[in-house]
Amino acid sequence: MGFWIFMTVMNLIIPCIMVFFGGFFMKKAPKNINYIFGYRTEMSMKNQDTWSFAHKYCGKIWFIGGIALLSVQLGAMMFVLGKPDHIIGTVGAVLCSVPIVLIIISAILTEIALNKNFDKYGNKRKQ
Repeated sequence: MGFWIFMTVMNLIIPCIMVFFGGFFMKKAPKNINYIFGYRTEMSMKNQDTWSFAHKYCGKIWFIGGIALLSVQLGAMMFVLGKPDHIIGTVGAVLCSVPIVLIIISAILTEIALNKNFDKYGNKRKQ
């Protein structure tokens, strides 16, 4: 039971972080463009408009994706409750990779949205 609790907690940490930062970024991007904290890509750091847009867009993906991941991760771990440790470990290890895939997809989708809404210099495109 102890190993199941450990694996469940480990699998819920990243989705919880995604929900927290997703909600934070949707409401308020870091004030200044910086190289330490936030969604930092070449396109998102062009100017304040691209910076704010990228945080709001990516934040929404992280928030919604994080909530979905919480239920999927918890549901999958409930399925292996009481199973042998090697099954819990295998399922837990596979589940650890799912948030990484979502984070990569969110970056790709955010960059696509940035390129759709801004030109290569960071100027807003005419709609």
